[in-house]
Amino acid sequence: MKGKWKVTAVSVASVVLIAVNLYLIEKKESKVERTVFVENWTKVKKDTITATIQTKAVVKPAEVHDIYFDAKNNDFRKFLVKEGDEVAAGSSLFEYTTTELDALKANLTAEKTAVEGEVSGIDQYVAKLRAYQGNLERDPSKAVIDDSIEQKLNIDITTSSSDLIKSNIEQEMYKQELEKNRLNEKVKMLSAQLSSIETQANSIETTTEAGGIVKNINKNLNNPIISIASANMGIEGDFSESEMKKAEVGMTIKATAPDLKQELKGKISRIHSYPAEEPTLKNDNRFPFQAMIESEGGEAEPLMVGSKVDLSVITNQKAGVPSIPVGAVHQTKKPHVYKLTKKGYVDKHYATLGLKAEGKQELIKGPAVGDVIVMEPKMVTKNHSHFITPVHFEKVKTDTLKKFTTREKVRYLLLGILEK
Repeated sequence: MKGKWKVTAVSVASVVLIAVNLYLIEKKESKVERTVFVENWTKVKKDTITATIQTKAVVKPAEVHDIYFDAKNNDFRKFLVKEGDEVAAGSSLFEYTTTELDALKANLTAEKTAVEGEVSGIDQYVAKLRAYQGNLERDPSKAVIDDSIEQKLNIDITTSSSDLIKSNIEQEMYKQELEKNRLNEKVKMLSAQLSSIETQANSIETTTEAGGIVKNINKNLNNPIISIASANMGIEGDFSESEMKKAEVGMTIKATAPDLKQELKGKISRIHSYPAEEPTLKNDNRFPFQAMIESEGGEAEPLMVGSKVDLSVITNQKAGVPSIPVGAVHQTKKPHVYKLTKKGYVDKHYATLGLKAEGKQELIKGPAVGDVIVMEPKMVTKNHSHFITPVHFEKVKTDTLKKFTTREKVRYLLLGILEK
């Protein structure tokens, strides 16, 4: 009976001891020291953090040049290229004639006819002058002059001497010869203009200012009559509303695809501020964008129009900044991390956070580069607690153990056994 009382007493005492210890451990603001078992930790490192937008895109010509035709004032003749043809800058695309040239041709022809009529009139007038001049030399008394010629000479035949009349005739003939020469030069100029118009009217060709591939030909002559896709390739895609707020023209892009041997690089060249489709309450808005592909020297890899690519748009990037994994930060009103000190404590350190991307978190203020940080901050229940870590024998080096004194070796061994 006495033995049973002893067993009962020991059992009760054990239960009471365990209960008291549990109470002291769990009691708020308890003085009992706790030891944190830290299995995973990391160091604050200098790193590059890159924030990106990940989206899908397609390879398309960087530009499309549209060619227009004025059907009101011109008559179309024929196309000189076909869809799919590769053309260089300056290549002829189609021929036409112009009604404006026809009108100009008619005006020039009428003017030339009038000038030629003036030349003919001068020849007739000079012929009459020569005939009257001959009659004066043979028999002045029998010489008869036309009234129109007398008016032009501006002399009185009845009162003027033969010598004065002859002198006036010579001067008039010289003046008419000069006028005839001027009119003949004008006829030559008009003839040259008409010849040029004839050449143009037979073959007016429209050329392209940019090279590329003939994408489309509108045989109904609706504008644009021809569209030429540039040989330089670009990338097209669209952003969601949230992505639109982060994206800007000039941002760097990187594109990859299974059939591409190397990564493509470039920059956003245009972002449309109006959605691709008319906005509605049901549909999510998508905003088109274009990006230019930059050549890095050497022979460029040929790109097939329509190739699908995975696109990364770099919205922000910081190089050489202190960073830790995102999971090492205790995200509260006052973000903080737990640092492992050389004296064996886990200490709370408040942190000012910066850029977060790729699972990395920039530390603007807080622990310094090289400090050791707990990877699972929620496991730490009390600040400034002791900590222990598992021994990774594969990482223990003999040279490192030699640096400890005998006293330190014994101390750490006992501490590990007792804490365990």
